[in-house]
Amino acid sequence: MKSSSSILFQPIKLGEIELPNRIVMASLSRARTENPELVPVPLQAEYYRQRASAGLIMSEGTWPSAEAIGAIHVPGLFNEKQAEGWKRVTDAVHDAGGRIFVQLGHLGAASHPDLLGGALPLAPSAVGLEQPVFTPTGFQTSPTPKAMTLGDIARTISDYARGTRLAREAGFDGVELHGIASYLLPEFLHNDFNLREDRYGGSIENRARFALDVLEAMISEWRPGRIGVKLSPAFRLGKFQPTGQTLPTYEYLVSQVSKLKIAYVQFYHPPGDLTGTPIEALKGGTAQYFRNFYDGLVIANGGMTEESAQAVISSGAADLVSFGAPYIANPDLVERFRRGVALSSGEPDTYYQGGADGYVDYPRAI
Repeated sequence: MKSSSSILFQPIKLGEIELPNRIVMASLSRARTENPELVPVPLQAEYYRQRASAGLIMSEGTWPSAEAIGAIHVPGLFNEKQAEGWKRVTDAVHDAGGRIFVQLGHLGAASHPDLLGGALPLAPSAVGLEQPVFTPTGFQTSPTPKAMTLGDIARTISDYARGTRLAREAGFDGVELHGIASYLLPEFLHNDFNLREDRYGGSIENRARFALDVLEAMISEWRPGRIGVKLSPAFRLGKFQPTGQTLPTYEYLVSQVSKLKIAYVQFYHPPGDLTGTPIEALKGGTAQYFRNFYDGLVIANGGMTEESAQAVISSGAADLVSFGAPYIANPDLVERFRRGVALSSGEPDTYYQGGADGYVDYPRAI
């Protein structure tokens, strides 16, 4: 048996929440909400309950509005019925001694009319990502989106505020703003996908305004210590690539977020070599780089092992570490780390196929 004195098992206060350890379960879409109303089902309550020993659970990405939808079988949190479904999940986690945040996210241009009642996806500008979208008829390519009006932007900000209010009603311990990948928030931040000429486009300050307005709206419905955000400045996929504006944009955003005194910022670091890219400065780690611009708690995410997690916390680059894929097949990940038990492998064919198989049937080692 390994010693439990590892820094991973030391308690920490995140915002207003006391955590027993520094191991976070990252958000993982598992496509189990198989009902047209997008209400979490009892199977999901069991899934999260099994993983309640994590210092903190982040829910799967969850829609703050019907306009935000970008994949099938993913839950929402934009009406009372969905909040009631999530209440079963949060009750199950709390009864098992855990803590859980909901992650709210809008997919922006990375959606398809088949998911939106025939409407085009909304985005900062009419610039297409041309990315695959999981629709009821299989994968389709995202089209050129509709540029958001100022009214669309104001409504979307209000949607995040409503989602935060419903999260409180549903018993969540907090809310994480989904700001990663190539979705709506990163689209606003990106100078190739945000071609606006109003207060939400052009300068770095204007391109960061939407993310900051959303965070302030969320804070207004709860408190700063109950809000977090996840960012991925090094994300690369297809047409969505970093530019010479990426680092200064995120440096400005993170420095402004620091002033809001929210619970944390979570940074995703991608696999692969960043040499020769406009973001080569992030080679040593995204969390480590942005430590210089943020004075609150930092969560490091992206391909972590137990050893690298200990190293990143010990170095001071992060305060907590989140694990995604390892939590699929290891509901008892904390206990396995604590006792030196080998990790189980997941079954990729079952990740998004629905039902209990490959979802709640992985055995505990202890």
